[in-house]
Amino acid sequence: MMFVRRLRGFQRLTGARALPRAALAALLATTILAVETHEAMALKIFGIRLWGAGNDEDDDIVDPLKYAVTSFEVIGEDKDLKKALENASLLKSEEDRPVSGSLGLLAKARNDRERLVAALFSKARYDGVVDISIDGRSLDSLEPDAVFDGPQPVAVTITIHPGQEFRLGDIVLKGDAADIRGADFGLIAGGDASSDAVLRAEAGIVRALREEGRPLAHVVSRTIVADHPTATLDVTFDVAAGPIADYGPTTVDGTELVDREFTVYMTGLKQGTRYSPQEIDDTRNRLLGLEVFSSVAINQAEELDAAGQIPMDVRVSERKMRYFGAGATFSNTEGAGIEGYWGHRNLFGRAEKLRISGSISRIGDTTEIGDLNYNAGVMFEKPGVIGPVSKFFANAKVVSDHPDAYDRFSVKASTGLTYELTKQQTVSGEITVDYSDIEDVLNPDGKKYLLVSLPLQYVYDSRDNKLNPTSGFRALAYAEPTYDTLNGNAFVKLKGEGSTYYGLDSNNKFVLAGRVAIGSILGASLDEVPADRRFYAGGGGSVRGYAYQGIGPHTDGKPTGGLSYAETSIEMRYQVTEKIGIVPFVDAGTVSTTQFPNFSSVKVGAGVGVRYLTPFGPLRVDVAVPLNPEPGDPRYGIYAGVGQSF
Repeated sequence: MMFVRRLRGFQRLTGARALPRAALAALLATTILAVETHEAMALKIFGIRLWGAGNDEDDDIVDPLKYAVTSFEVIGEDKDLKKALENASLLKSEEDRPVSGSLGLLAKARNDRERLVAALFSKARYDGVVDISIDGRSLDSLEPDAVFDGPQPVAVTITIHPGQEFRLGDIVLKGDAADIRGADFGLIAGGDASSDAVLRAEAGIVRALREEGRPLAHVVSRTIVADHPTATLDVTFDVAAGPIADYGPTTVDGTELVDREFTVYMTGLKQGTRYSPQEIDDTRNRLLGLEVFSSVAINQAEELDAAGQIPMDVRVSERKMRYFGAGATFSNTEGAGIEGYWGHRNLFGRAEKLRISGSISRIGDTTEIGDLNYNAGVMFEKPGVIGPVSKFFANAKVVSDHPDAYDRFSVKASTGLTYELTKQQTVSGEITVDYSDIEDVLNPDGKKYLLVSLPLQYVYDSRDNKLNPTSGFRALAYAEPTYDTLNGNAFVKLKGEGSTYYGLDSNNKFVLAGRVAIGSILGASLDEVPADRRFYAGGGGSVRGYAYQGIGPHTDGKPTGGLSYAETSIEMRYQVTEKIGIVPFVDAGTVSTTQFPNFSSVKVGAGVGVRYLTPFGPLRVDVAVPLNPEPGDPRYGIYAGVGQSF
């Protein structure tokens, strides 16, 4: 009887949806510090509120009662199990917050016991026992209106007898799942019997049927029987597939500032086309990618309409549309930088983005104000111009920068289009006009350029996470034909990049990551190509341990850049704890004045980095040294940012 009660609790708890995750509204991919404010004039740094209104949940507690978990004991020596149970216990994780009187403590303890039983089930422990005592009395023996009016904090003890680990026993699939192989979904006699594995298999079976275009596929009944003497779990699913159907009409609720018809259009769920759960997933990600919605839920009707189609309902919650903020970067070889920006996510009501930004860098790397780097720009984006998976963009930028290789003043404008061929494949094309005045070692008196170029790009990206990938592959092919209207020169810049990620263990605590890149400029000599269009290597995001643009040919001690380059990096990313990671790495690269890399002077750097893992990506600090330095190369380099290095 005890097992039946707990099993029902398991079904109720694990059937709940996961809590929504918080996300930052904007974050610079190269910052080590980012702050942002909205119209409410509240300021946070990495979630820590510095000023502005806040919701202090403790202020709403009636008759606050303090308690303390004086003992949390798990019988046995399984440290991983104890950690999982501690993470599941709200009594443990929230003991610094008072509860609402004695009834609040009793309710929290009862809820905690159900959570702990569910956590045991998730570890295939189906005969475990959870004992919770309050003020020295067992929870089961306490009266429903028990009062704890003694000294505070009230003592709470938790003792868990985890029991034996169960394995799967008999597996029975009935109904429309009779022809489905349970082994394809992890249902194997003697296999993993955890509640997570059972529910994952159930969801996988339903998903497989829905991928056939059956929106009403579901499990009619689930029968789970635990045999304690043999420590096995028998599982029976009775599944109804339902008919194949097309999408019906799509409705949208929750829009206020964003145009509702535009939101329907951006779903891409065309009435009369075949139902697809993958397409629904892509739609949800596409709507979130508009950055005007904080949450998107897509629900289907419980039955087909009169036309035999499945109506779809989209419910959204809008974000604040205006934002502004600041960011900062630092490198001991490149100095510090600051940036400020203002943006609007919904300029004309259809998720049009406008962003105005400005930055100053090389602070500390130079003492001359005129030698600092300045950058100001305006960016505009409009999604859905030729279908939901397309985006129009236009940019204008003014730059004055002074790296070691050259001094440049540039005014640049571009406009173009990106189009998503598939979920993993994206193509883009644009037209760019760039007026620049550049002084470098090959053109010491300065030279003016008016460049018209047509950058074209193809990207294949199957990474599981853009800021912290553990699997997948990314490849980029880039071609930029350019004509210099002032000097009559034409050239083509070609570039290819690839990176791959492989988890070495089931939990992805060890991830091997590798990157290669190669490029070439064809059609012009080195001095005919503007200095800012040549290839360089060295610094963060390139070959760490060397100065920015420090690798490659030099003239009079200054880098000239090259007509070709090649780089490679390899990292072993080790997640030490849930928050901390260590990353040893080796980088190598070369720059040549010929049209193809000759690899005669490859520079190698090596080092180690620390990662602090956050919901919006890892904070990164890398320290590297050059392994084959030349005179003038730094002894080491320190680099910081957000996200992995590649």
